[in-house]
Order: sequence, then structure tokens, then C-alpha cells
Amino acid sequence: MKIGDIAIDKVTKIYTSRLITNHKKSFTALNSINLKINSGDRLGIIGSNGSGKTTLLKIISGISNPTSGKILSKGKIVSLLELGAGFHPDISGYDNIPLNGLLTGLTRKEIMTRADKIIADSGIADFINMPFYTYSSGMKLRLAFAIAINSDPDILIFDEIVSAGDEFFIKMFIDYFNKIIEEGKTLVFASHVLEVLSLYCDKVLWMEHGEVCMIGETAKVIKEYKNIKR
Repeated sequence: MKIGDIAIDKVTKIYTSRLITNHKKSFTALNSINLKINSGDRLGIIGSNGSGKTTLLKIISGISNPTSGKILSKGKIVSLLELGAGFHPDISGYDNIPLNGLLTGLTRKEIMTRADKIIADSGIADFINMPFYTYSSGMKLRLAFAIAINSDPDILIFDEIVSAGDEFFIKMFIDYFNKIIEEGKTLVFASHVLEVLSLYCDKVLWMEHGEVCMIGETAKVIKEYKNIKR
């Protein structure tokens, strides 16, 4: 297995909730998923809301465990799945850098040596000492993304981040995608913005109802997806 490889073998995820009547109700979010992502792949994931995209990304990231099956990966995984996750709303953006950076596996010293670059990349230097809760969604996303890309990842996992971004973030995101291509990092990226996937992903996985509908070359999968969704 190379650095950047991900192997998913018969992964199933079942959520169980207890009803008022004390009976249990279960929901299968993923049903026996098999998937091989090779080092350097740029995999886009599409599908309806509730199709299992986010659950799959959480399992790849190590945030959630599968009910059954196994997942193997090699290399450092950094994920950006939920806006504001890993940040304290009441402290400044600057003080949040080491707080969030620790979640990427860096030491505090490593994080702080990169703080100036993180701030510069985020484009929010004028607001970095203000409380995080005062930031717009775009500013929060910029800071989170800047920390993620400066943490030496081998595998990057993103979930629907383009739709929450402002104009500055979109440019930042595209510039970094070009860098990912040059450096051969592995990317797994769920999005409803098909145009971005068409430009930057070399493969697309289409999911529905917790199962794989289709996986293959980007243009072919997106064309079939659009035909079905008409």
C-alpha cells in the first residue's frame, strides 16, 4: 500500500435510535461499500441528500467507525467536513489556530511556526484577533481551509465546502486544487457543484441510498447522473 492509498472493504454503517415505545429503529446509511482509492486520485462524490456521502467521508476520516467491514489507509488524513468544527466560538481566530491545528496531528510548536502563513493564506489578517463567532461563514471556512492545507496532508477529505465559500475562498480553493494536482496528493471531495468536480476530479463516485450506483471517469458518471436526475 502506497502513501495516499485508501481501501474500503464491505463497509456498512447502521444507525440505531431508541423510540419512545422503547423499540429500536435502525437506518442503513452505508450498505457493503467496496472502494479502492489510489494515491494521487482526485475522487468526487455525488448523490442525493441522504445518499451516504457524508457518512462515507466520516468513516474514511476516522471520525466514525463502520458497523461492519474495514477500511485501510496509508498517510496523514486531514478532513474538512463541517463548518466551524474544531473551533471555539468565543476566542480569537488567532487563538483558534493551535486549537484546531492540534486536530490535524501537528504539535503546538509546528502549528505556531506556520501561523503567519496560515493567516496570510486565509486572507483574514485584519480580523484574526476578533472572536471566531463574529466571522462570516466564508471567513470561518477560509481559516479552516488554511489550517488544513498547511498541515502536511497526504489525503484530503472535503464535504460540500464550495457552496459555503465566498469569492476569496473560491479562488483560494481553485489555486490549491491546482497544487494538489502538481503534488499528486489524494483528494476525496463530495459536492453538488458538478462544474468543480468536472474540472478537478479524475474519477467520480455516484451514491444513492447508501450504495454505489456508478464509479468511473468523471465526464461519463456526471453525464449519466444528469440524465437520471432530469
